[in-house]
Amino acid sequence: MSKKTSSLKSTIAVSLNNYLDAGAIVAGASGITLWQNYLGLSEIHLGWLNAISANALGAAIGAIIGGFLADKFGRKFIFTYNLLVYMLGVLIVMLSMNFPMLLCGFLITGISVGVGVPASWTYISESSEVGNRGRNICISQMSWGLGPMIILLFGMLFAPGGYLYGFVEAIAHAVIGTDAAEAAVQVFSSRVVFFTLFVVAFIAWTLQRQLEESQEFTASKEEKSGIVDNIKLLFTNKIAVKTVAFLAVIYLTWNLVASVMGFFQPHIYETAGRLSNEYANMLSCVGWLVVVVVTFCLSFFIDRLPHKLFYVLGLVAALATWVVIIKGVTGVGSLWAFSILWGVNGGLSVQIFYALWGSELFPAKFRAGAQGLMFFIVRGLSAAWGLIFTFIYGENGEGFTVAAYCMIALLVISLIVGVLGAPDTRGKSLAQITKERYGEEL
Repeated sequence: MSKKTSSLKSTIAVSLNNYLDAGAIVAGASGITLWQNYLGLSEIHLGWLNAISANALGAAIGAIIGGFLADKFGRKFIFTYNLLVYMLGVLIVMLSMNFPMLLCGFLITGISVGVGVPASWTYISESSEVGNRGRNICISQMSWGLGPMIILLFGMLFAPGGYLYGFVEAIAHAVIGTDAAEAAVQVFSSRVVFFTLFVVAFIAWTLQRQLEESQEFTASKEEKSGIVDNIKLLFTNKIAVKTVAFLAVIYLTWNLVASVMGFFQPHIYETAGRLSNEYANMLSCVGWLVVVVVTFCLSFFIDRLPHKLFYVLGLVAALATWVVIIKGVTGVGSLWAFSILWGVNGGLSVQIFYALWGSELFPAKFRAGAQGLMFFIVRGLSAAWGLIFTFIYGENGEGFTVAAYCMIALLVISLIVGVLGAPDTRGKSLAQITKERYGEEL
């Protein structure tokens, strides 16, 4: 097997983590109104679910742990055990009967997502050829788009009024009886969607256990120091600190917007747009299809053309998305434009370049740990933002215009900082990039 074929195969296996990451966020989003009706949740409850989930704090906690563990024990160590935790979290959500149980399931799932992210992006870069590193990151990002698209499709089919809702009703009546309350029956559509994540997680765990350890990690294993030493080095090396600051800023400002979109987008459609749950999930699904198509096209050019070009195009699309909303939700047409433009942004998203640059700009000894630190900062602050957003947005979307202006300000910051600080890493090996940035000191 050629190295190119091998790297593509391992990329696909590891990219399933992105499917499970985005899938967990959107599985919660697609059924959030159903859980709200079933458990009598307020907007504050929804904010807490968002804050501790794979969308924010849960992933933040997992990332800071998983990143340094991956640098100490290897990338394969994470792949061997982490998805078992994910399956546990999903199982708890599936069986939830009250808010604390649902909250616990979201938290455990989120922690697992965070643990897997630094190891996944690091492994993809370390196992890629120089001329295909960007392509492989795009493949990973396509998985991040496929997850929500498929989950939202399931959500639409299984939702009350969907084509497969009769199947959901049959399961619900068999489990909780024919005289169960309507809200208790309807929430089974969300339980079934989470079950599909459980199945994919099991398949991913089976495939990832068969992967070989990263050759770069293995080659530098003898030189590795302890976790504490790596943390000290990360915080004392000036180049590393500047790199963390740059990547954290561009990713944080973009992710504060994306995290709200990922969790609340269907809810926004239902409240501000007055769409049904089924229609809202369908519209979100179309948006994610655009993400997949645009990212697929990007994969053919990202290793050939300047990264800055695509970075700017993605953020221009993101800004246009919120301009549409500021002009007013005047009908379904504006919501379609909103969804498609955000899909274009997702296909050229800051997350692609964060994942690529984050795995290129640090030496192997603390490459995953640095990414875990940044992910911790970003998702942790996204958790706080998720709670703040619920107050800005209001119970029925009355604060949506103010929220839109906040989103635009954040995206402008990400655009300016990214343009000023974008590195030139195309066509260079990881070893070459490390030597150019850090010299012989590491």
